[in-house]
Amino acid sequence: MTEERTLILVKPDGVTAGHVGEVLTRLERRRFTLKALKVVQATGQQLAAHYAQLVDEPYYPGIERYMVASPLVAIVATGTDVVESVRKMTGPTKPEDAAPGTIRGDFGRAWGPGPIQNVVHSSDSVASAEREITIWFPELAD
Repeated sequence: MTEERTLILVKPDGVTAGHVGEVLTRLERRRFTLKALKVVQATGQQLAAHYAQLVDEPYYPGIERYMVASPLVAIVATGTDVVESVRKMTGPTKPEDAAPGTIRGDFGRAWGPGPIQNVVHSSDSVASAEREITIWFPELAD
């Protein structure tokens, strides 16, 4: 068990629905440390870096439109095994597969065609977290 850091993004649908406070509360209840927090209007450049593996997919423009629709909240949290723990807290990518009690299970739902609007993003590995943190918080780059 090692101390790690992870990135959480409260996506535009989570921000506009008023779920930022609940996401922060859930992180604090688990006793993770909030190291950085900011409201950000995502840029195309940030999104292309964040979703680098998806940029060439035909559905990527929809993801970009969704992610720039309104501000998002970027969070860096630290703690022992925080990456895996936060992934469990967020639930599966598809809200309809997420169990009640997870962030996506409690606040997400299927919206039909178009990009998945699933309230939050959380890094899927320590390596991804470190790469993603430098995109949203360049001042925290090692």
